[in-house]
Amino acid sequence: MASVIAAQLYTIRDFLKTPRDIAESLKKVAAIGYEAVQLSGLGPIEPRQLRSICDGEGLTICATHIAYEQMRDDPQAVIEEHNILGCNYPAIGGLPGEYRTAEGYARFAREASEVAARLAEGGMTFAYHNHSFELEKFGDRTGLQILYEDSDPRYFKAEIDTYWIQHGGGSPVAWINKLSGRLPLLHLKDMTIRDGKQIMAEVGEGNLDWPGILAAARQAGVEWYIVEQDTCERDPFESLKISLENLRAMGLQ
Repeated sequence: MASVIAAQLYTIRDFLKTPRDIAESLKKVAAIGYEAVQLSGLGPIEPRQLRSICDGEGLTICATHIAYEQMRDDPQAVIEEHNILGCNYPAIGGLPGEYRTAEGYARFAREASEVAARLAEGGMTFAYHNHSFELEKFGDRTGLQILYEDSDPRYFKAEIDTYWIQHGGGSPVAWINKLSGRLPLLHLKDMTIRDGKQIMAEVGEGNLDWPGILAAARQAGVEWYIVEQDTCERDPFESLKISLENLRAMGLQ
């Protein structure tokens, strides 16, 4: 399929508390020019109502972030809900705390592969979203290496976050290349430096190597380019707009 730029709704989580807030905010996201969204940080809303709002604004739900425990304990419910949403990519936002040891990473890679295989039976693709803590080294491998090297590549897919890879001392381009063919979702956020501190920035407003990242992503077969900015220094809708305009100027449509 053609690649599409999406907005990760976690960026505007403060404006998604009620169904009415969600409807108003999704209208704004569509007006900015986004054609797709990833669900995260929303207040309570029925899946059918949410799908109806998105359909009405011409927004595809490309992916979600949901709790790993939900996927593990009731994969059928996850499959059914995602079918209502018209979405095939349930992803988790990070590694549950109890797995954050050398042995834990390896155990999670095995266990999550089994969970992902069950989701795949229902047409779903499991993806893992990283932060920077996974780049801690355990012997000669980082946690992130353990996750991807010890998991089943048929079922355990990646949602690499460019900012967090850089934040952890890794190379976004190298990780995109490493996971080529296994990376349907890519989180785009930029990093800048102020007063010696790393700060999240709109895509194209910081120091990441966007020509290299986008070239690697095209080569790797990324389907969804998802703009996320956990912390914005201006109105988050304005941040989403700046990132989209900059990506389009870079040739990503």
